[in-house]
Amino acid sequence: MEIVSLSLVLLMAVVVSSAVARMVPFAIPAPIVQIAAGAIIGLSVDIRVTLDPELFFYLFLPPLLFLDGWRIRKDGLFRDAKIVVELALVLVVVTVIGAGYLIHWMLPLMPLPVAFALAAVLSPTDPIAVSAIAARTPIPKRMMHILEGEALFNDVSGLVCLRFAIAAALTGHFSLQGAAFGFVWAAGAGLGLGIAVTLVVIRAKGWFTARFGEESGSQIVVSLLIPFGAYLLAERAGASGIMAVVAAGVTMNFAEASRQVLPATRMRRNSVWDTIQFAGNGIIFVLLGEQFPAIVSRAVRTVASAGHLSPWWLAIYVASITAGLTVLRFAWVWTSLRLTPLHKQEGRSVRSGDLRLVSAMSVAGVRGAITLAGILTLPLVLSDGRPFPARELAIFMAAGVILLSLLLATIALPILLRDLEMPSEPATIVAEDRTRVALSRAALVAIERKREEFTGGQDDDGGFDHAAERVASLYRERITARSHSGSAALAERHLESIERGLRLTAVAAQREELSRLIQAHEINHDLAQKLLRELDLLEIRYRA
Repeated sequence: MEIVSLSLVLLMAVVVSSAVARMVPFAIPAPIVQIAAGAIIGLSVDIRVTLDPELFFYLFLPPLLFLDGWRIRKDGLFRDAKIVVELALVLVVVTVIGAGYLIHWMLPLMPLPVAFALAAVLSPTDPIAVSAIAARTPIPKRMMHILEGEALFNDVSGLVCLRFAIAAALTGHFSLQGAAFGFVWAAGAGLGLGIAVTLVVIRAKGWFTARFGEESGSQIVVSLLIPFGAYLLAERAGASGIMAVVAAGVTMNFAEASRQVLPATRMRRNSVWDTIQFAGNGIIFVLLGEQFPAIVSRAVRTVASAGHLSPWWLAIYVASITAGLTVLRFAWVWTSLRLTPLHKQEGRSVRSGDLRLVSAMSVAGVRGAITLAGILTLPLVLSDGRPFPARELAIFMAAGVILLSLLLATIALPILLRDLEMPSEPATIVAEDRTRVALSRAALVAIERKREEFTGGQDDDGGFDHAAERVASLYRERITARSHSGSAALAERHLESIERGLRLTAVAAQREELSRLIQAHEINHDLAQKLLRELDLLEIRYRA
């Protein structure tokens, strides 16, 4: 019963903190408010959460990483694949080595393998936290796509590095050749298993649906089970469960593009996954806040035992590590954009070395859920039974860097992104127009074919020709509007914008009148729900 009450308290904290983040007049990202809410719970309520690192890792990360891979933009990922790899793989190695030696130099009481483990867990970035900041301070789409791709794959490289650092701390030995081979095996086997699990499930589901029909509930449950199945199978095989989950999500992205799913299933499934993402990420940050007071007190005792007189040294350590991570990231982002310059857009050269762009990319490397989940997996004892050295201090450092990086991004990103020019995806508008014209032409062909099937080439007395002409005229208007170029195209888009606004105004008026009819009990429940759903779909369509 206690765990049920605790879960309800955490979910309520997520809801309240998210509402507070939206209510405040100045931009405070939801993760910071959630951490504060968790700290209030930890200080004022007689509720204590004992986190099992393995259970925490298994419960939260597979669905969240799977969803990130599932929803990642494929075109953006392939277009900027080189720079994503440079940030997600090379930068992780640079961070582990550079930050590891920095941490060990500042904190000699932390053995070098433990310092490397802390650096490894600090190397992954968190796109969810950046997205929360972007809700108040819009980030250029292309930058956001690069950050999402980096965060998706540096989770894998960072956590694999963490695994080897922990192994070195436990055994006292480290083999570069063995680590390299282990990295390739863990990542490669995890990649293969994640792809295989998803393809098998998708094909089996498609075979069953083709013969017995589709049921939305079971389809949603199957999508929820895929990440956990891929993670468990990979971990049992000694591979990277995180890599398997990411690969499963990306494979789902590709596989579903060629397979049809009922619209009702897709809408309900998206709603379920949106809820899981909202609750999962929120609970992680609330838990971080709830654990923070205890983490601080244990870290203060650790620092005191090392001979420092003031706990303010903890703040100095956190600030120094955050500064070191930012400098390393700035240096590598600048180097990466020199090695892999962004493409030219519409005849204008892209200033890849622009210091404001590099600074924004550097500050946007916010740490979050992966860092917290990873640092909690540090073992309690060494192989010989002694306590794991500086474990509480490492956990505090990770938690402090998460909080400080969020605050830094909240303050600095709005300043750095103001009037920042960054090339968007090439030919986006042209590609959209071309695609919409192709879809409209396909619709016209289908309408004409259906007309011929219905009338058999004879005169129609049932009004089919009239109905077909009304539908076809809509698609002819779309083809005309999207086929213009230059100023004519701008005028058409302006007209579309006005029309969309008028349609939304009409939908709002219908919704208000429907609400009046429901409150006056002038229509029955079934009709009210049907009309509400139609208005919801119309509003979603016009706002897309």
